[in-house]
Amino acid sequence: MPRVRTIELATRPVSAAAFAPFGRLPADEGTPGDTADLEFRWNDGHLNYIAHTWEEIAHGRRGALCDLLNRHDTHTQALMPVNADAIVVVAPGQADFSLPEHFEAVAAFLVRRYECFVLDVGTWHWGPFPIEEGGTIRLLNAQGRGYAKDNGIAWLARDHGVQYEVVIPGA
Repeated sequence: MPRVRTIELATRPVSAAAFAPFGRLPADEGTPGDTADLEFRWNDGHLNYIAHTWEEIAHGRRGALCDLLNRHDTHTQALMPVNADAIVVVAPGQADFSLPEHFEAVAAFLVRRYECFVLDVGTWHWGPFPIEEGGTIRLLNAQGRGYAKDNGIAWLARDHGVQYEVVIPGA
């Protein structure tokens, strides 16, 4: 197996401007920023809780190792950590990882408890995963019920020889 190149990726705070290439943040009703509309092309919108654990993913010296990204082409997805802070990695939906600039467009965010974000249809994503060693993150999740039949995967390490080490704040 060829060697995988690791790219260090710093997290940044979630803000409407920083997150705009990937989706939207909910805003107060009736304000100019109230644009976080949900879309379910299969008419299968569903709200539930999901969880991710520290143990689900590999970790490097300074952070979590992201070796793949997922996407859904039939629906938006809204996520909000309710019990702890998390990290999420995203890339624009138009990226197919055939060009160097597609890898440069990948971003990581530190998502604080109760911060909510909406991924645009087709946005590549990984996580949210907990930042506390041994932790579990509980997430309020709105997505299409048929997500399992609409789950594209970009195998970054396997197919492109690249993985990201998402620097966990304080690591």
